[in-house]
Amino acid sequence: MEDMDLFSYMRENSHDDDSPLAKRLRPETLDEVVGQEHIIGKDKLLYRAIKADKISSLIFYGPPGTGKTTLAMVIAHGTKAEFKQINATTAGKKDMEAIINEAKDDRGMYGKKTILFVDEIHRFNKSQQDYLLPFVEDGTVILIGATTENPYFEVNGALLSRSNIFELKPLSKDNIKQLVLKAVYDPKGMQAFNACIDDEAAEFLSDMAGGDARSALNAVELGILSTERSEDGKIHITLPVAEECIQKRAIRYDKDGDNHYDIISAFIKSMRGSDPDAAVFYLAKMLYGGESVTFIARRIMICASEDVGNADPNAIVVATACAQAVERVGMPEAQIILAHAAIYVACAPKSNSVVNAIFAAADIVKNRETGEVPPYLKDAHYGGAKKLGHSGYKYAHDYPNHYVKQQYLPDKVADERFYEPSDNGYEKDIKKYFEFIKKEQ
Repeated sequence: MEDMDLFSYMRENSHDDDSPLAKRLRPETLDEVVGQEHIIGKDKLLYRAIKADKISSLIFYGPPGTGKTTLAMVIAHGTKAEFKQINATTAGKKDMEAIINEAKDDRGMYGKKTILFVDEIHRFNKSQQDYLLPFVEDGTVILIGATTENPYFEVNGALLSRSNIFELKPLSKDNIKQLVLKAVYDPKGMQAFNACIDDEAAEFLSDMAGGDARSALNAVELGILSTERSEDGKIHITLPVAEECIQKRAIRYDKDGDNHYDIISAFIKSMRGSDPDAAVFYLAKMLYGGESVTFIARRIMICASEDVGNADPNAIVVATACAQAVERVGMPEAQIILAHAAIYVACAPKSNSVVNAIFAAADIVKNRETGEVPPYLKDAHYGGAKKLGHSGYKYAHDYPNHYVKQQYLPDKVADERFYEPSDNGYEKDIKKYFEFIKKEQ
């Protein structure tokens, strides 16, 4: 038993040295935190609440590597409350029940509060989140949730209403560079390895990290651990070493997360807004992030009808042809085909008359009594149709310009107009065509 205690002691005390660099450099006080001044500046509510140990339930939301767990750990170091931590990817209901029971005891017997930090809270299903709700509501626990997903989509609305939500932003390039230098030269970092980093290497890592501190620190650690010492006895992190250690820019794109929706939204709005440069930029960003080419092709086809429509009827033809070509060709050449379609749609004249027409018609169908199809439009290709009154239809091709004035809508909605062509592109020709065929009737 004594040997086991000794081994446990050794394991506990050597744990920090074996921890990843990002964990060893994690701040313990607010003043050590880099970035996020918009929520933890000295004049901000969260800064004052943490300093005074008077926090209420919180949700930290932001991309990876921006300091969500760091802020939770700062609170853990500064609070007099019991601090419990679980990860929603591995914790089950039994884990939560154990924490809640302890929290009840601490509160009832000692008047001590419990802070429960749930990392990746969006991974909890609805029943797990519902289980926590009454204990957050009655103050048994103060909840701190961390999520990379938009909490308004992924977290129980009742939990959100009882929490303050703070959005963390990607760290600036200067923030990342500060952390990179600290990683190399700080005693808590890699100082013991007697390493140094060139300024251009530090600049490169700071830029390529894309606001993700963890990505930059992992690259520093890999660089130092995998580089041989020079004749001067130092490990030199040069630009070529840095390039090897962070081979791909850590862009903010999670194809399974809410950022996916932000980028696709910007892509569609850029095509709608007739900005081919922005459209192809967001297309490149999605492709770089591993987005499905078929998903992108579908969105271009939708935009071709929704935002171009009959202003350029060829837009949907091009978009559909490109979608088919993408499936046959695959990457990497599919990026050229997608760019072709996206740029065509972005440059096409715009009209939302088609989408307005179908939405207006659908609204009336859903919410109003519309009446029956006029008798003369009903099927008359069977015996007895005339006896039922299915007659009187005027065949358009028998009249000048292949048009005859005739009511096609049911009586109750006969005066409605759903499709109103714009003055853009081919729709201007459609308006002229209607004026021409109707002028003599």
